[in-house]
Amino acid sequence: MFKQLGEALKVVRQFLDLLVGVPHYETYVQHRKTCHPGEPIVSREQFFREAQEARYNAKGGKISRCC
Repeated sequence: MFKQLGEALKVVRQFLDLLVGVPHYETYVQHRKTCHPGEPIVSREQFFREAQEARYNAKGGKISRCC
């Protein structure tokens, strides 16, 4: 039962991260291992920092959104 609850919470967290625009680190790691073996994998903190930089500083510091 606890294993199923843990899996459900994992899916909910992934959904909420994607809902607010935070990329999923585990998906990134799996992609790097599959498609880019032998290349370095950045830490979770560095991954998050780079994702935030790409999202919010991509246009010279101007936040691009609808409202």
